[in-house]
Amino acid sequence: MDYTIHENTLKTDRFIELWESAGWGSLDRELVETSLKNSYVTFEVRDGEKTIAMARLIGDGAMAFFLKDLVVLPEYQGKGVGRRLLTHIEEYIRSQLKEGWWSYLQLMSAKDKEEFYLKCGYKAHPHERSGAGFTKVLIGGKNA
Repeated sequence: MDYTIHENTLKTDRFIELWESAGWGSLDRELVETSLKNSYVTFEVRDGEKTIAMARLIGDGAMAFFLKDLVVLPEYQGKGVGRRLLTHIEEYIRSQLKEGWWSYLQLMSAKDKEEFYLKCGYKAHPHERSGAGFTKVLIGGKNA
């Protein structure tokens, strides 16, 4: 596996291509540009020059990080790309923390991808230390 992981190089077009490859629909370009610009860090996995996976972190740089948009192109799934990217992200977070600090890395799994995260050591919510996770979609506009 000769893939390379790059930080803060993910471009809007690549993000949209990967998002759509996951079957999540289409996105407004300005929405993506704003999201990428305001992410704590973005990750891009390349096979040569081809972008094959991505993820973003949102967070405060210390106690809390939220993993968003981890996507691996369908033809690269099951080859360890996602696990390698997730491991890289965890190492990145550890590198941001001072000695003795701790942080939560939280995420919302895509439908039917829960098993991947369980195999990587994540716990489903609720569990012994936390309640259920929740999501609410908010739409901009005067009457939304």
